[in-house]
Amino acid sequence: MDMDSVECLSLPDAAMDVDDVDGHPHHGHHGHLGLPLHPAHLPSSGAGRAFPKVNAGGGGAGPAGAGAAGAAGAAGAGGGPPATSVHELLECPVCTNSMFPPIHQCQNGHTLCSTCKARVHNRCPTCRQELGDIRCLALEKVAESLELPCKYCSLGCPEIFPYYSKIKHEAQCSFRPYNCPYAGSECAVAGDIPFLVAHLRDDHKVDMHSGCTFNHRYVKSNPREVENATWMLTVFHCFGQYFCLHFEAFQLAMAPVYMAFLRFMGDENEARNYTYSLEVGGNGRKMVWEGTPRSIRDSHRKVRDSHDGLIIQRNMALFFSGGDRKELKLRVTGRIWKEQTNPDGACIPNLCS
Repeated sequence: MDMDSVECLSLPDAAMDVDDVDGHPHHGHHGHLGLPLHPAHLPSSGAGRAFPKVNAGGGGAGPAGAGAAGAAGAAGAGGGPPATSVHELLECPVCTNSMFPPIHQCQNGHTLCSTCKARVHNRCPTCRQELGDIRCLALEKVAESLELPCKYCSLGCPEIFPYYSKIKHEAQCSFRPYNCPYAGSECAVAGDIPFLVAHLRDDHKVDMHSGCTFNHRYVKSNPREVENATWMLTVFHCFGQYFCLHFEAFQLAMAPVYMAFLRFMGDENEARNYTYSLEVGGNGRKMVWEGTPRSIRDSHRKVRDSHDGLIIQRNMALFFSGGDRKELKLRVTGRIWKEQTNPDGACIPNLCS
């Protein structure tokens, strides 16, 4: 659909996966594998950084003993200060993410995560030795005893979790960044809500409005040309929150349809505090939709494909447009309100804060 052929007239108110190896900055060249290592794991004087070895009779002199010594990470052979932190030992030297079972090691004791093991074609990225199927059980045991802060602690998450529970929490952490809600392109930007609002305004040139009611007119010169495309995104600010109003044309089965829906710029549990209504009509007819806005945690496509919004068949849309039905002229009005409870326990709608 040609975006330039769409006119939007705004009228006054009616009232993280593990990154690919090649995606990381290269800190140096490491032979034919071309795999970057984190600076802390760069080999010294042409040799890979091995784990400290234990004294004779301690953990053994073989690969398992070398891994155990690295897992302990406490003192060198002479009982000196720690050679490195346990957290650093649990960091994959290739992707720099925390390692989880199975943790693999080469015969020299160098470890890496199972995801990167497949990427390096079974060759240690530090010493180039064949990895085989040696697991560093000692390091896996050490990890079980650790408690770590959420990786979104800098964004405000105060939680601390056992090492092996951290990833599960981080996948659902309410402080994790939001993906850009713009649907007109595959935008990879992520951030907190204030950042995304500025991004939508400055980079995507999205219209910004204040108020809890809206009255938009959507015009299309040739409504017969309907493709899977986004027509319009408008951001509304009310109740101290931001909402995204989407209006689109796409094919539903074999029928062209138009759809309008609202998304809340925040988490799902906050979205449930709000309700919105949409109304479209003409020629003495009207259609009304009322629902709860979806969180932008749900992708635009997921919301659209669930049909959670006001859906208008093209013939009905042209009927609402009036005239000779050769031009689409839809006026979509609506409002957003917040349910509040009075002292008697009854819910009362609040249209504006």
